[in-house]
Amino acid sequence: MLFLVSCSDDKSARNPYLVELEFSYDVNLNLPLYNGLTTPGNAIYIGNEGVGLRGIFVINTGAGYYAWEASCPNHSPNECSTMEIKGGTNCICPCDDYEYNLFNGQMINRPEDTEERTYDLLFYQTQVSGNRIRVYNN
Repeated sequence: MLFLVSCSDDKSARNPYLVELEFSYDVNLNLPLYNGLTTPGNAIYIGNEGVGLRGIFVINTGAGYYAWEASCPNHSPNECSTMEIKGGTNCICPCDDYEYNLFNGQMINRPEDTEERTYDLLFYQTQVSGNRIRVYNN
């Protein structure tokens, strides 16, 4: 009996600007620092060293928690590529005013007049256990 196994090595969807680091970080919802995450629709920025490239955004979607890289996905990390939360549920890149939705990671104001590929936010895994959220990429 012959079995053929095919592995795809398609790197066309890989973001060339952001290196994916391995990390794990626990968010304790009992701490006042993370109290905003107890309310659906709220997002916070965590800028601790070793947590993502430029920190992470974590949002309570009401149905769970999502975590995203805080470095703009359309630039190599630089002095202006750390994004900021805008309006509670979006983030914006100060380099070029690209705006992203923290509920789904998609770019909101994707330019139509460019031939260059644009990227959505880099997603990190989350795991909830009681009042703790583990955010990780490994």
